[in-house]
Amino acid sequence: MRGLTQQEAERRLKAVGPNALPESPPEPLWRKFLRQFQSPLIYILLFALLLEGGLWLWEGGQGVPLEALAILAILLLNALLGVWQEKRSEEALRRLKALAQPLVWVLRDGAFRRLPSALLVPGDVVRLEAGDRIPADGRFLEAHGVLLDESVLTGESVPLEKGAGEEALAGTLLVRGRALLEVTRTGPQSAMGRIAGLLSEMEEEKTPLERRLEAFGRRVARLVLLLAFLLVLLGALAEGFSLKILLFAVALAVAAVPEGLPAILAVALALGVERMARRKAVVRRLSAVEALGSVTLIATDKTGTLTENRMEVQGVHFPEGFPKPPEELVLLAMVLPNDADLDTGAGDPLELGLLRYAAGRVDVKALRQAHPRLSERPFDSAWKYMRVTTPKGSFLKGAPEALIPRLALDGEGQARLLEEAEALAEEGYRLLALAYGEGEREEGLTFLGFVLLLDPPRPEVPEAVRRVREAGVRVVMVTGDHPATALAIARKVGLGVRRVATGAEIPRLSREELLEVDLFARVAPEDKLRIVEAYQEAGHVVAMTGDGVNDAPALKRADVGVAMGQRGSDVSREVADLVLLDDNFATIVAAIEEGRNIFENIQKFLRFLFSTNLSELLVVSLGLVFAALLGLRDPEGHLLLPLTAVQILWINLVTDGLPALALALDRNPGVLLRPPRPKEAPLLDPLSLRFILLTGSLKALVALGLLALLPPFLGLEGARGAVFHYMAIGQLFFAFPARHTHLHPLPNPWLSGAVALGVLLQLGIAFFLPQAFETPLLPPLALGGVVLAALFTWLLAEGVDRVIWRKEAA
Repeated sequence: MRGLTQQEAERRLKAVGPNALPESPPEPLWRKFLRQFQSPLIYILLFALLLEGGLWLWEGGQGVPLEALAILAILLLNALLGVWQEKRSEEALRRLKALAQPLVWVLRDGAFRRLPSALLVPGDVVRLEAGDRIPADGRFLEAHGVLLDESVLTGESVPLEKGAGEEALAGTLLVRGRALLEVTRTGPQSAMGRIAGLLSEMEEEKTPLERRLEAFGRRVARLVLLLAFLLVLLGALAEGFSLKILLFAVALAVAAVPEGLPAILAVALALGVERMARRKAVVRRLSAVEALGSVTLIATDKTGTLTENRMEVQGVHFPEGFPKPPEELVLLAMVLPNDADLDTGAGDPLELGLLRYAAGRVDVKALRQAHPRLSERPFDSAWKYMRVTTPKGSFLKGAPEALIPRLALDGEGQARLLEEAEALAEEGYRLLALAYGEGEREEGLTFLGFVLLLDPPRPEVPEAVRRVREAGVRVVMVTGDHPATALAIARKVGLGVRRVATGAEIPRLSREELLEVDLFARVAPEDKLRIVEAYQEAGHVVAMTGDGVNDAPALKRADVGVAMGQRGSDVSREVADLVLLDDNFATIVAAIEEGRNIFENIQKFLRFLFSTNLSELLVVSLGLVFAALLGLRDPEGHLLLPLTAVQILWINLVTDGLPALALALDRNPGVLLRPPRPKEAPLLDPLSLRFILLTGSLKALVALGLLALLPPFLGLEGARGAVFHYMAIGQLFFAFPARHTHLHPLPNPWLSGAVALGVLLQLGIAFFLPQAFETPLLPPLALGGVVLAALFTWLLAEGVDRVIWRKEAA
């Protein structure tokens, strides 16, 4: 059997298309653009602009309605920025989706290759093992002990036995056994493709963080709208109702209501998970990002996660006092009950290790051809061994405690072998028992020896364990291995193991005793669920690793389910929140670091946005009150507004856009030096609220001071122009103190660039477009004073910042 040639497969792929469910077409750009205006506040502003435009035309259209045009231009720019943010977020998530797509073993040009399932075409031959999702419709060429779960298509919960020649449909699950499948239908033509219309109607659920942020934004919006209404009322009392006051109040509401937060959050999450993907951790659910920052306990597997998953046979051990079997039988027991393929590297690492050892002594292919399988029992965690029956007899391999009771030995002989296995495991070996029986049998077997395998710890794991424990995260090992082998590895990687428990002991342990265990060995998949629930009941936020079919319930129950990308089953990857592309424990630690980093950056742009918005609200509301009390009027006789509508909207655009987005790119190397963030922690902690109140009030105080002191030198219009430039430049500078907490972030060139660009734009307005923004041309000396005032406020904010965080550290 050679399968398709690569050239033929490529030709068929062009003809039938990729093996993927049909996706709904992307939303066109024009619709994205129009959606940026879907806000009641924007509707009011647009209505007011149309009204002003209509009045301008009614009055003869004399002059240029600069204010209306400027507001319209700012709204258009704001919408373009929103579209760009959405597109950036979607592109990041699309790249992430490509990384997360399943891989399958496909026979091409006579050899099995690991390829994305999207490249499958009719005629391909696919190798499947327990836990794999059927990637396309097809029929079984070979089927050994196959049980197929078709509930996803039929609703029938009982798995069905399938044999060679029978059909398997895309989306169904291979619960047990192994098989070769010839693909007949792919993509839209497959069974899953035919029901894809139903799936495409499902909407993506928002993350808990996004929902909390939206609720928070709505509360802020209600307060701001109340303030805007009061300002309109105050203006009406002072001079009667005017369109100028209405525009001013609506512009203030548009600027102060944090409507851009969900978009910035979406981009921050998308960029964060993209960084995780570069560190080999693929997030399948965005909601996991929030939980990652709060993880307090990692329940990790041993094989392949803490170790290299490079099983090398060190030898075969024959205990003293037991007859030494012929080498031929020992090699047959390594090669025959073995589903791995040495030529392609497909299969379990342990089975590949056995084949590499045997290949140095016999011809593996010839041996398999000479002893064809008559029947078999595939390996399952429920019985912990595999049996293959050939014309020569039955060959078994499995866990010592599973096979030794099946040997034709008395109780004393079995006890001696178990003691020997314990002693070898304590030396750090992973053990496999081999056995043989005449005919088809699983009892009264002949012992063929212990295979000694070594799987060394990954060199980077001890450092990762040290870092994550310093971060306040507890690490426990949950493995199916022998307790002594697991303990030897735990000590090598630096896990502080005080108590060990086996799967058999777990049901007898109380919850308090269970929480004291640091190493769980010989654990069945159903035990993992109890372990996760016990830790969650104790208040832990649990990250649990798993790779098998039966691990799915525990992965789903954990706060962060972590599946293996290389050796994990499809079903474990489907229910997991995080997939490790390299199956490495250090990658879990990197993901936790990134999760904390994302939340730290979200806190930063919240501090930045709300401190600057608070200063705007204070300047505008207090300035208007003082103007009404003092009877201050502009040249047209209207009540003097501290800032005009166009100025408020411009400040909002220049400060709430790129600088807030650049804060999402901050790198915080010290996040793992802090304890985990409580799961229900508020979006803004008390220290951040104190920062917002103090720095926002400080900046407003300086602005109001300028408004009071500058009129004798610059006139009322000049003073208002100076306050406009000060507010814009000062708010840009505030991005720097907002990013400093108890952590010291690395330099952020994107933020420096965004702030520099904003300052240059503001100075460009001051020199070249003052009339468009309703401000006179200020002399260079006055502008220099404004920049100095902004720098002074920045330094004061940095001082406040240092005091707040120093007090917390003390």
